[in-house]
Amino acid sequence: MTERARSVGVEEELMLVGHDGTPVPRARDVLGSAEPADGPLEHELMEEQLETATPPRSTLKEIATAIREGRAGAQAAADRHGARVAALATSPLALDGTTVDKLRYLSARAEFGLTAREQLTSGCHVHVAVADDTEGVAVLDRIGPWLAPLLALSANSPYWMGVDSGYASFRSQVWSRWHTAGPTRHFGTPEAYHAAVEGLVATGTILDEGMIYFDARLSARYPTVEIRVADVCLSADTATLLAALARGLVETAARAADSPAPDVPVEVLRTALWRAGRSGLGGDLVDPRTWRPAPAHDVVGALVDHVREALVDLDDLDAVTELLGGLWSGGDGATRQRSWAAEAGGDLAAVARRAADATLE
Repeated sequence: MTERARSVGVEEELMLVGHDGTPVPRARDVLGSAEPADGPLEHELMEEQLETATPPRSTLKEIATAIREGRAGAQAAADRHGARVAALATSPLALDGTTVDKLRYLSARAEFGLTAREQLTSGCHVHVAVADDTEGVAVLDRIGPWLAPLLALSANSPYWMGVDSGYASFRSQVWSRWHTAGPTRHFGTPEAYHAAVEGLVATGTILDEGMIYFDARLSARYPTVEIRVADVCLSADTATLLAALARGLVETAARAADSPAPDVPVEVLRTALWRAGRSGLGGDLVDPRTWRPAPAHDVVGALVDHVREALVDLDDLDAVTELLGGLWSGGDGATRQRSWAAEAGGDLAAVARRAADATLE
């Protein structure tokens, strides 16, 4: 491993479901009785979900362990209130989410209407350490073309309001309703980045800087680049793979900071992300090398090639290869959910129960 392995932290938003698989609004109760041993747990927008956060870790083995510990701790807290945690990016079952009774969340519900009321969605956010904002902006300007393949790898939300959406990640469609969500232009300097953020806040159309929902952004709390494009991953192994590739992307981009950043129009990046959300790993993606369609297997292979040097230096390549092999053989989260639904004769509550089992595997 290199002397300077960037630390990684992973935040996962998890659904709270009853033992019958129906989402249950118990976040307040779960968090109110949480114990230190359960690990860091936080509210999200809805009472039917909560968020875990790993400590910063440097080796992939440590990252994998922390992800599993975060899920197990969340389940321990949920157990006290008859609930289960499920790594579902959207609920297979139709329901109206329950907004958390906090001023900020209630303000968002009042201001943003249906967009806020329907945001029972769960993502995975990977924080990768950077030296400073200068390095962070250089990274943001260079990783955009490769974020769509990360979304495809994580795709885990085929169902919406009780029906098959036709998408592998319908969460990405719901999330894109937010006006600050999505890919970004080149910034070039920290000053330009912060001016863009300040300009968005100044419009009065978002509540605060916390609503800067770029697919990748500088964290307001930590010295990290926060990659926010992914669904919460059904399996801890896929979350570990996502973290490894995200770190590889950041390291690769930082090493290329003195070279010109790729000049890709935002509308092309947005279209590639749509394709990834529609297809997951089950069809063509948009290849960042050519901006033409190519099989998902080839595009993911190109992503690994793009970050290969960094993965080798971090001693992560063998683990990434193994984790990818497991993902290809087992299928992405969307594929597994649809398979479970078929086995259960269309019983989507059974899908949620199977997902809760898989969350802790």
